[in-house]
This record gives sequence, structure tokens and C-alpha cells, in this order.
Amino acid sequence: MTYFHVDLDAFFASVEQQDHPDLRGKPVIVGAKPGTRGVVSACSYEARVYGVRSAMPIAEAVRRCPEGIFLPVRMKRYREVSRQIMEIFSSFTPSWIPISIDEATLDMTGTDTLFGSPEAAATTLKKRVKDTFGLTLSIGIAENRYVAKLASEYRKPDGLYRVLPGEEVPFIDTLGLKKLWGIGVKTLNRLTELGWNTPAKIRDIPLRVIQVRLGKATGEFLYRIVRGIDPGIYTTEVKSHSLSQETTFPIDVGDPKILKQTLLDLSHQVMVRLHQESGRSRTVAIKVRYPNFKTRTFRRTLPHSILSAEELFHLGWELFQHNHPLGSEIRLIGIGLEQVETQEEPLQGELFPREYEKQRSVEKAILELQKKHPSLCLKKASLLFPRINSPGS
Repeated sequence: MTYFHVDLDAFFASVEQQDHPDLRGKPVIVGAKPGTRGVVSACSYEARVYGVRSAMPIAEAVRRCPEGIFLPVRMKRYREVSRQIMEIFSSFTPSWIPISIDEATLDMTGTDTLFGSPEAAATTLKKRVKDTFGLTLSIGIAENRYVAKLASEYRKPDGLYRVLPGEEVPFIDTLGLKKLWGIGVKTLNRLTELGWNTPAKIRDIPLRVIQVRLGKATGEFLYRIVRGIDPGIYTTEVKSHSLSQETTFPIDVGDPKILKQTLLDLSHQVMVRLHQESGRSRTVAIKVRYPNFKTRTFRRTLPHSILSAEELFHLGWELFQHNHPLGSEIRLIGIGLEQVETQEEPLQGELFPREYEKQRSVEKAILELQKKHPSLCLKKASLLFPRINSPGS
């Protein structure tokens, strides 16, 4: 088996530098507007030299890199470029999985007769993307998807690294625990407390002992990854993913009217994306961040698919009210759909409230109109009134 894990380097910032050549070689930071309370969505490698990282508060990014060029997120543009690049991936193999807007895993098994060795195929793929879009890829190659993902990070940016069969364990040991995907800060701290601070030490611990100390699922996961065995992070088919939108307020907000309008706006953004990819989901999730930076996520799974933005909004608002003291202030709110799957069969409309079926049809009709007439702007009347928001959040 031969797998590629393909990762577009500093994707958002790289697209901006490609679209605006005068930004090349400069510290580009994509995210919230300076002076607001949002975060960095992405940054160029020139900005990373200053210690700027994604998810960093924008105020900290300004402090570390005052000469940085701060740009708003242009998600529509990034998705457009991503779709075009993914089409190139599909020309290399019919068996590939989009992981996110800037990552994919490709099953390249048996393609040697078409593209040569895995290294040759990866070089060809990198060149095609570079020549067509001016963007660089980092590609990891291995016998399983997990090790390929780790290899894609090994020589970033513009990297290409192959872990040969039988070399998985030495490669894992070279990385150490901190760079193993799936080990978070809490788990890393717990492993340090136990004295299990290297992959080699964990390999010496029986599985049942690891599971007693860390839980069955975590124990199984660790047992596999320190041996370079794929823990099953990706299936052979695209089963599900998530879609979400969030906003950070410039000041803490507790007014239900503002929160409801914000949530309605975000719900429409999420459903547009769902309609665009002809997906479906039964799980709604609400994300809330409080003034003390504590963040909580609430979920609800329905017995049927969520049909429209209105339905998503009502479910989300109900979930928010049930779990959040009304009137208390928050700094961020978000809504999303989880376990999104490709809609392969028609929805059974008779199972759902008729009002949401009609709304779904209207939303899809509007989307088709906007595809044909990009300059056309159709928006729900209740979203036309101003609300507190953070540009670029």
C-alpha cells in the first residue's frame, strides 16, 4: 500500500500572496482585524518567524509582528482555489479523501505504471500545483495514512518525505511524542507524569496497563501510533466531516436579540455550504466562549436530517438557551453541523415538518440563482439590520 498525505503550505496566506504579488516575502497574517478580539486564521512563514501562529489572539499577533500585513479572511476565494486543486488530486487517483480545505489523503497504490515511483509521482504532483496555482505542497508518503500525515509535516514547507516500509518505528522515535498527531497537551502532560515520555517507553508498557491509566480508547490509540500503526484516523471512504461558522464580538454580548440575529446569520452561512456540497447532517453543535476564555460546545443529534437554515437556527438557539444562562455575556458564538455526509439518496420529505421542506427548497433555489448571477445579493430581511460583529472573525 502507498499513501500520500498532501498539505498546502500556509494556504490562506499563500493564496493572498499569489493573488497579490507585492505581498510575497512579507509577513502576511489572515484573520481578525487588529483592534478586535478575534484570532489569527493563518499566517505566512515570514510571519511565523516572529512567533505568530494560527488561533493566536490577533492582539498578540500585532504585538509580536507589528509590521505584519493583516488581511481579512476570504473564505469564498480559498474554497474556490481548494476545489480546483482537489481536481488535480483526483486526476492522480480515484481513491482520495479531502480532509479539510487544505489537506487530502491519496491512495496511490498501483499507480507506478502511470507516474513512476512514489517519489516521482509526488514530485510531479507538486510541480503541477506549483505551475498552475503558484502554491507549494508538502507531501508525506508511507504505507499507512497516519504515518503519511506525520511525514507531510517533517520537511515543511514545500516538503517531500517518504517513510519506507519497516522504518515506521525509527521515524516515530525521531519525532517524539509531542509531534505525534492526536496527542493533546493534557495527554502529553499525563504521560510526562507517568514517566512515559518517549514512544519507546510506551512500547514497553502492556496495552492493558496503558488502558487502565488512560482509558480504553486512548490506550488503544497510543499503543498503535507509537508502533507506526494506523489507528484508523481516515476510512477508505469519506464518511463524514463538519461544517461550522463562528464570530468573536468586539465587546462581550449578553443581549438575546443580538445573539439570535448573529446565530441566524451564521446558520445561513453553514447551510449555504451544506447545500453547495449536497450534504446532510443530523447533528447540530453550538460553540460558546466566555469572557474568561473558557469555551464549551453543546451538541444535539436528531432522528432526521436538518433541512434548512431556519431549522438549524431554531435547533441551535434552543440548545444555547438550554445550556446557557440567558443574559450572561459571551465573547464568541458559533454553530455547526457535525457528521456531515454526502447525500446519495433523496430525503424522505414526509418525515419532516413541511415548513422546513419549503424553506430548504427556497434556499437551494436562491443558491442556484446566485451561481448563475454572482452579483445578485439575496438576504433574509432580518439579517439586514446592523449587529455587533468583529470584522475578519
